[in-house]
Parts: sequence; C-alpha cells; structure tokens
Amino acid sequence: MLKEYDNIEDDVVLIDTELGRYTQVQAHSELEDVTFGDYTYCAGYNQIFAADIGKFCSIASFVRINPGNHPTYTRPAQHHFTYRRKQFGFGKDDEAFFEWRKESRVHIGNDVWLGHGVTVMPGVTIGNGAVVGSGAVVTHDVPPYTVVAGVPAKKIRMRFSDDIIAALERIRWWDWSHEEIKERMADFEDLETFIRKYDVSDEK
Repeated sequence: MLKEYDNIEDDVVLIDTELGRYTQVQAHSELEDVTFGDYTYCAGYNQIFAADIGKFCSIASFVRINPGNHPTYTRPAQHHFTYRRKQFGFGKDDEAFFEWRKESRVHIGNDVWLGHGVTVMPGVTIGNGAVVGSGAVVTHDVPPYTVVAGVPAKKIRMRFSDDIIAALERIRWWDWSHEEIKERMADFEDLETFIRKYDVSDEK
C-alpha cells in the first residue's frame, strides 16, 4: 500500500518539485520544476522539466516531458556551450536562456495516460482524460478525452461521446476526497451508472 507521502524509489532526483498525496516516483527519474497532483505516478526512467501535472495521471516508463530546446534558429551555434558556459570555462552561465526554457511549461490535466516512451514537447497542453500512445511525440495541444498516437502525435479517436465528456467534466471526480472515492469505488466499474448517479446538472 502506498504511503500518503514520500513514495520515492532509488536514484531519483527532485529539484524544485512538489508532489501531492499518494503520488509515486519510481527509480531512475529526474523531475525539475514540476508539480504532481494527488495520486499521479511515473513508472521510472522519466525526465520531466517545467511541467504542471494534474491528479490521477499515469506516466509510463521512459516518458520525457519538456525536453531541452537548443537555440537552433537564433545563435550561430546550437551546442550548449553557449549557455552552459561554466562547464567549459567560458564565463557565467546564460541565465536568461534557462528562464526562457522555464516559460515554455507543459500543462497536463487530470486522469491523463502517457504510454511508454512518449515525448511531450515544450509548451504543450494535454487535456483531462486524454491518452497518448506509446512512442508518440506530442508537438501540439491535445483536447480532453482525445486519444493520440504517432510521430508527430495525431488524433486517433475520442474516448467518449461529447455528452459523456461534458458530464465527466461537470462531475470532476478527481477533486473528490480520498474518503469519497473510497466510498464510491464500486461506481467506477460502470461508466453509464457513474454518470447517471453523479451528474446532477440540468444539462443531462
């Protein structure tokens, strides 16, 4: 059983990172300037930078989120000696470059599944309930409850109809308390029953 906090395996690097309750960071992962919502996990060998990740997200092994961009079109050299200058004895690091990198944050909603080996490029937003197939490279925003795959990632299908998606967005089950989820666990086994019971909107 997971502990409420500190489910962190061996050889994990966390820098300026905030982890929610019942989160899990498996071995050989590096997270910098990251927020993890409650119950989200990454399955190991992950590199995640400058990202806000919602609750109940499933991040498979070898997923990379917000990989480094080189100055390919703005400088005569794209190698990192132009901004990691200290390593080569060329003076102070170019802090403005690193701040620019942090501005291109990735935003991932709740209950998102990123398959094995996915890459999510800088500045991308992935909506609630989306699925990204293994090996995909996500270069553009992904709407809620959309299944994408490929290089670059393209829409394959929607998980549900528009009505069901709207109902789930109204219910926002990911914001329920731990106790509420425990009490309602059986209701998660059937989608139609779940919506009928918890979508109290007049739009039904």
